[in-house]
Amino acid sequence: MTESEYFTVRHRMTINVEMLPPEFSLPSEDAFEAQIPTPFRVANEFCQLDQMAENARSELKQSDFTHVIGLLDAQNAKLNLLLSFMLAQQDDESLRFFTTDFGASEVRYLSPVSQDIGQLARVKLFIDHPAAAIFCYAEVIRCETVSDAQTETGETQYRITLRYQMLRDIDQDLLIKAALYQQQKLLRQRSLERERK
Repeated sequence: MTESEYFTVRHRMTINVEMLPPEFSLPSEDAFEAQIPTPFRVANEFCQLDQMAENARSELKQSDFTHVIGLLDAQNAKLNLLLSFMLAQQDDESLRFFTTDFGASEVRYLSPVSQDIGQLARVKLFIDHPAAAIFCYAEVIRCETVSDAQTETGETQYRITLRYQMLRDIDQDLLIKAALYQQQKLLRQRSLERERK
């Protein structure tokens, strides 16, 4: 992955973060690829197929095949439901956190435990739209104390920022799409709120 900066968007999503010991070193590209869970690979293939289906859908709309479009949408919904179930099996509750922000170069989450700058982590990100999951390695680049007023529990929390260190290009593209989707959703909400006033 390059050191490019990408925008981040405020969004809560489930992640698993496994902090690794100080002596841990990042695996080779081949070893990294081999570690990616099969359901994550399947989910990424689904995302690519969804893009092709969207293109076909646009062509069908122009030909007024609404019943065919409805059938395709129903089949896609079934597959996404099955995919979501499959990915949920990969979520380890003991490593579960929730993001505050994410993007294609870094992710932030709240933790009750402080982490050392430079510490490596094995990370799984579970994306709602498009339904997918990403496996990567990241490094702690920031650890900030969050004031009690900002936390739901009232207990001391830390906002941990992780920068991706090993991330496949297709997964980075997926993060860009997911961040753009969440940004568009936020902009639509703001537009609706302004119209109501």
